[in-house]
Amino acid sequence: MKKRLVLLCLVAVCSLALLAAGCGGSETSSQDGDTIKIGFLGGKTGNHAHYGIETLKGMEMAVEKINNEGGVLGKDIEIVEGDHGSNISQAVSVTQKLITQGVSAIVGDPTTGITKSVAPICQENELILMSAGAVGTGVLEIGNYIFRDCLPDVVAAPGQVKYLSEELGWENVALVTTTGLDYSESLTDIYRPALEEYRLEIVAEETIMEGDTNFSAVVTSLSSKDFDGVIFTGYYTEGGLFLKEMRKQDMQQVIAGGDGLLGKELYELGGEAAEGSMVYTGFAVDMDRASEKTKAFIEEYKANNDDNIPDMFAAQGYDAVMWLADAIEEANSSDPTEFRETLVKTENWEGVTGVITLDENREPIKNPVYILEVKDSQFSVAGAIDINS
Repeated sequence: MKKRLVLLCLVAVCSLALLAAGCGGSETSSQDGDTIKIGFLGGKTGNHAHYGIETLKGMEMAVEKINNEGGVLGKDIEIVEGDHGSNISQAVSVTQKLITQGVSAIVGDPTTGITKSVAPICQENELILMSAGAVGTGVLEIGNYIFRDCLPDVVAAPGQVKYLSEELGWENVALVTTTGLDYSESLTDIYRPALEEYRLEIVAEETIMEGDTNFSAVVTSLSSKDFDGVIFTGYYTEGGLFLKEMRKQDMQQVIAGGDGLLGKELYELGGEAAEGSMVYTGFAVDMDRASEKTKAFIEEYKANNDDNIPDMFAAQGYDAVMWLADAIEEANSSDPTEFRETLVKTENWEGVTGVITLDENREPIKNPVYILEVKDSQFSVAGAIDINS
C-alpha cells in the first residue's frame, strides 16, 4: 500500500512538472530554440492583401539570404506567419498567438491602423514590433519597443506637394478623405499645412467610407468645381474605383496620394482612368540612384517574380528582417530586451531602401521621396524630391 502511494505521488509530481514546462514553453523566447523566430503580421487575404503578400515576399528573400550565409548566432531564421485577413480584430488575436509561439520580433503590420491596434500588446510584452509600412502618425509614440523602417507621411507628403506645385504647376485641389480610416484621416491632417505652405488651395472636400464601391454622388459633387487634381488619402481599392467614376463623368483630372494607393489594384480597377495618377514612396526601382545592394535585390526579386519589379512593401519587408538580424548579431542575443538597445542606436545602416539613421524619436531618416506615376499600367519613377533641400 505504501509503495503504491509513493508511486502515485511520484506520478503526480512528474505530471505537474511536465505541465509547468509545457505552460512556460509557449512564452519562451526563440533564443532558447533551434531557430530564431520572427513573426510576420499582415493580410495575405482581404482588402489589403497586396501589402501583406509583398511584405512577406521581401521577408522570405531576406531569410533565404541570411540562412544561406550561415544564419544568425549559429541559428537559422524562421518566419512564423500570421495572416489576419486585413481585419483589425483578427490582427489582435494573431499578435497574441505569435507571442505565445516565442517570436523574438514581429514584422508588421504594413498599415498604420492595424499597427497602432497591436503595438500596445507588443509593448506590454516587451517584444519588438517592426512595421514595414505604417507611415502614419502616432505609431512610435506608443512605446519604445515599436519601430518602423518606412519613410513617415509627415516627411513624404510635403515632398509630394512640393513636386505638384513646383514641377506640375498645380494651384487648386480637391481633397478626398476616407472617413473612419485612421491612415486616411491622419494623412489628410498632414496634407493640409503642406498645401497651405506651397499655396495650393483646397476648393472642394469630400469624404468616402472604406469598402465603398459607388462614388457617383461624390464625383458628381466634385464635377462642378475647377481644380488641377485630387488629393486622395485612402487606399488603392477605393482609389481605382473612384478614378473610374471620374472618367465615367468625363472628369480628366488625376489623383495624387500616399503609398496607400501603391498597388496594382489601382490601375487594375481604374483601368485607363488610372494613367497619370501619382503616389509617393520611400523606395522605387531607380537604377540610376540604386546602390549595388539595391540593384542585387531588384534583380533577385524580378528573377523570382516573372520579371515584375518590387515595390516598397517587398523592399521594406526585406530590410526589416536584415536590420533585425544585424541587431541580434551585434547584441549577441535574440532577446528583444537586449537587441532593442542596438536598434535604437542605428546609424548609417545600409538597406535596399536606403541608408537608415534613427533620430531621437526612433524615426528612420531616409532620402529622397520618390514620386511614382502610373504609365502603361505600371508605376514608373516620375521624380525624386530631396527632403533636405
